[in-house]
Amino acid sequence: MFYEIIKPRVGETDALGHINNTVIPQWFEGGRNPIFRLFSPEFNLNLSQWGLTLAKSTIEFHLPLLFDYDVEIKTYISRIGTSSLDVYQEAWQNGIKHVSGTAVMVHFDFITRESRPISNNFKQKLHMHFSNSIYETYY
Repeated sequence: MFYEIIKPRVGETDALGHINNTVIPQWFEGGRNPIFRLFSPEFNLNLSQWGLTLAKSTIEFHLPLLFDYDVEIKTYISRIGTSSLDVYQEAWQNGIKHVSGTAVMVHFDFITRESRPISNNFKQKLHMHFSNSIYETYY
């Protein structure tokens, strides 16, 4: 699991003091940075060196996140396929899961514009962050 603490900013809130729903995808994307680094250790955004692209993203809001408290972003690998992987993420506040979501990432060659298989070496690295017991109750 990858883990990150977010300190909400005033500009990320709505009129009710909740974290705006458009902020969560950005926080989740930041939580995937360690996975991007596995595929591109130098974190180089050059097309010939970047190896992942987002194919699909889903987010479920269980409870509103509030401005006054830190948010824990937890990131797991929940599926490893031939050329894609699922990244499951949660946002926790005060020990309670408030948001969850899954991003489908494809190992991709931006020059040829084709997916490519994930090597066994990368699969081993990803499997260190694998969890198949992530779908617990919402509250």
